[in-house]
Amino acid sequence: MLTQSESQRIAEKVLKFSTFPDCTVSVTEDETAYVRFANNGVTTSAFTLTRTVNVSSTRDTKTGSSSTNDLSDDGLRAAVRRSEEIAAFAPANPEYIEPLGPQKYPEYDHWDEGTAAARGPQLVPHVKAVIDTAAAKKLIAAGYFESSAYIESFANKKGNFGYARETDSRLSTTVRNAAGTSSGWAGQPSARIASINGADVGARAVEKCARWTKPLRLEPGKYTVVLEPTAVGDIVGNLGSFFQARAAEEGRSFLSKQGGGTLLGEKVFPEIITLRSDPTDRRYPTWRWSAGFLPTRPVSWVEKGIVKNLIYDRYWAEKTGKPATPFAENTILEGGNHQLADLIKATERGLLVTRFWYIRMVNPQTVQLTGLTRDGLFLIEKGEVTQPVVNLRFTDSPVRLLQNTTMLGRNERTRGGETGMIAPPLQARDFTFTSVSDAV
Repeated sequence: MLTQSESQRIAEKVLKFSTFPDCTVSVTEDETAYVRFANNGVTTSAFTLTRTVNVSSTRDTKTGSSSTNDLSDDGLRAAVRRSEEIAAFAPANPEYIEPLGPQKYPEYDHWDEGTAAARGPQLVPHVKAVIDTAAAKKLIAAGYFESSAYIESFANKKGNFGYARETDSRLSTTVRNAAGTSSGWAGQPSARIASINGADVGARAVEKCARWTKPLRLEPGKYTVVLEPTAVGDIVGNLGSFFQARAAEEGRSFLSKQGGGTLLGEKVFPEIITLRSDPTDRRYPTWRWSAGFLPTRPVSWVEKGIVKNLIYDRYWAEKTGKPATPFAENTILEGGNHQLADLIKATERGLLVTRFWYIRMVNPQTVQLTGLTRDGLFLIEKGEVTQPVVNLRFTDSPVRLLQNTTMLGRNERTRGGETGMIAPPLQARDFTFTSVSDAV
């Protein structure tokens, strides 16, 4: 893959071709090996390599952007020319902020050679373990296993340059019976492919599928829920992006105070809730820079229920005289010392949720979402999982979910169908389900 010096040489060529006062170029490279499987067999096995150069040119606050996969001198020159031509037709941006000069970016080790080098021979044995586990129970597995290595660098005419690389992998599977009336899901993401365990992923999905038979139909309403880590990640994973100071100060956020001001410094959640982002956490790779190429750093958004920080992008920071804050590039919900079994045992009556899917925004100001349970919903009675339940649609907010959280387990890296984070299982009261979904 492209080294730091090779990436920098490409960027320097682009800047040399530029005729505008401001030009920013990013160079990305993505190597991905993946295996898709369905009906207990491999359907696709592939390796892809993509290199892309993105150019943004600005004059008089008017910006044009273009991208190319042609890294020859002619290809780079053409990309610069297109970006400048587009800028001529672009409207002026009243909130344009000049690019940053040289920055000191932190050193994070998010690279694993084994993951970067993984190809079919490293992926297929885990896929086979999933398929064999399902077939042994006369069940049918489908899923996806991916290993990737990614490089990104950028440079601008102010003399700023950054280079970063990371690796990641993830395996997930959905297991169904031959009649298609029962379904179970399990997955495992990891920055280091050596940590992936296909046999364990297959066993968990098979166990869910085997248990979710002849589900009970329950009426929608408010239920105590025990969410497995993947379900928490699905619904809470993007919450960090809603800590934007501008939205809060303009009255458009759940962190806006009635009558003006924000809830910064106030207790919004119970004491057991601590939400933060930490680019140094090796479980969840992320970049050395945030939006606007601002250096990243660990940030606490909520500490013991108290809102500690808001996101000030470079424009809003300059306008309000506040220091700029990096975005929440990854989200970490601190957990407790409990196991999932402890949360179930502590639930008199409630629902155990494996994961959510097809989540969509309803109300951005309250972060109200709607989505469906899938691949394993079960009734809890007197501290025991008693029977499967027909899937339900929820309409609720991760803000309310965390405000109503009463118990947390140990956190772990998650990646479901929607998004991911580092999350614990949790128990929460009064989670709102609004309708029944007959889909399996």
